[in-house]
Amino acid sequence: MQFETKSALRAFANVHASPSKGPWLRLLGQVMALCDGQGQLVRHSERAWASATFSGSRHGIALAFEGADAVEAGERLIAALDEHEFDITGWLVADAAVIEARHGLLPVPTLAVDLEVLLLEDL
Repeated sequence: MQFETKSALRAFANVHASPSKGPWLRLLGQVMALCDGQGQLVRHSERAWASATFSGSRHGIALAFEGADAVEAGERLIAALDEHEFDITGWLVADAAVIEARHGLLPVPTLAVDLEVLLLEDL
């Protein structure tokens, strides 16, 4: 999924902001907003997660950034992710981490980012 314009990103976030759509779409919308819609969604995976007291899901997100402006937006995402306050009704982000970031230079600057996010049901 690639957002060509900021208006396309806003439309995506608005359509998928409904709690009835599930948390993963709202999570993706907020992650994409952190990079100003400059990234391409390469992959999203979700698997159930539970402990003795909590249940939720672990999300893997792979993003690709191509071009100097997009790479800069990806670097802002990396810098902001750890401290970002996600707003996903009914869910808490227990952990959000950059698993791997890979830079390339030729023929244009590129950045590939793998994220992992743990969502817990907010009871």
